[in-house]
Amino acid sequence: MRTWYFSENAYPYLPDKETYESIRVSLPNRNYDPKIGAELYHRYLDEWQTAEGVGLDLMLNEHHATATNLNPSAAIVLGALTRITSTARILILGNPIGNRRDPIRVAEEMAMADNYSRGRLEVGFVRGVPYEILPANSNPVRTADRLWEAHDLILKAWTTHDGPFNWEGRYFNYRHVNIWPRPYQQPRPPVWITATSTAQVGKVADHGHVAATFLTGYDATKAIFDTYRDQRKTNGQLMHEDRLAYAALVYTGDTDEAGFAGARKLLWYLTANKVAPQFKNPPGYASLKTSAALLRGAPTAFDRSSTLEQLIETGIVFAGNPDTVYKQIARHHKAVGGYGHLLMMGQAGFLEHDETVRGMTTFAQEVYPRLKELLITA
Repeated sequence: MRTWYFSENAYPYLPDKETYESIRVSLPNRNYDPKIGAELYHRYLDEWQTAEGVGLDLMLNEHHATATNLNPSAAIVLGALTRITSTARILILGNPIGNRRDPIRVAEEMAMADNYSRGRLEVGFVRGVPYEILPANSNPVRTADRLWEAHDLILKAWTTHDGPFNWEGRYFNYRHVNIWPRPYQQPRPPVWITATSTAQVGKVADHGHVAATFLTGYDATKAIFDTYRDQRKTNGQLMHEDRLAYAALVYTGDTDEAGFAGARKLLWYLTANKVAPQFKNPPGYASLKTSAALLRGAPTAFDRSSTLEQLIETGIVFAGNPDTVYKQIARHHKAVGGYGHLLMMGQAGFLEHDETVRGMTTFAQEVYPRLKELLITA
């Protein structure tokens, strides 16, 4: 199993959450102090460098108009990481191409970053969570369809080397496509796509891309992964666990008490995620079936009131001493049928720099060597 260190680069220094309606979309940016934010940016880059130094690969993402993530342009952070690291593979998960108006710009940026990294880039495409619709000034209807057309266009731009082509699609039209540079990796960088339900994962399997789930626990993860495996089998295609990835909050301490204490600080990512209802499901974003389930109060893997113990039990958090963390991950891995990548959110909220470094280092030294053998021994 390959492990990727991940931070959403949060800005946690906010007023009492009772004083604002939503941490996403509508929180006024007067709550952001540029001097504090600048220090955080540099701190988070330092932590990605440390992660590379202890043998982890790196993951980053982006969000907009929110204090939960200071990266409105993951491509800029990616550019910095390609220059200050040298060995780790770097996963951008991802590019919200369901909301982007210019997929060719994404193709160019990713090709350029692949060259800067000398071929260490893994490119993730995402539809974009519902909170992103307003900041992107986007139409919530048919975002999945736009994602797949943008995906097809980007892959063609990466792999066409004999002159310009034109593209006349439903959502995108280009008279002249001829990107410079082309990617360092040939024919193209590896592609990842997020899947938090079974709706789109079959199409991800058709392409053979890595399907990544995020905080989906046991039952939902198994359903998503089983759908992917079944689609590969239906297509007569080979299946390997490196096509599947799972993201969780992870903190490893010398003792269970230290691990749990670090994990409780990570929970800021969940407890601070106060979102106004009008931003959660814009009209047309979700399917009718999903919208009806949301209105009926369908159960979710977690909510903001979940305890650490509940989150560990449901596979949202892996925390404790090295042996405890390994057993939690191994249990989840077996229950969902296996996966080849762990996306480890190892920093969030008020987890300080020294605590972040200690948690990732302990994991890398005491847990990761055992996880690398998990595919063989599970």
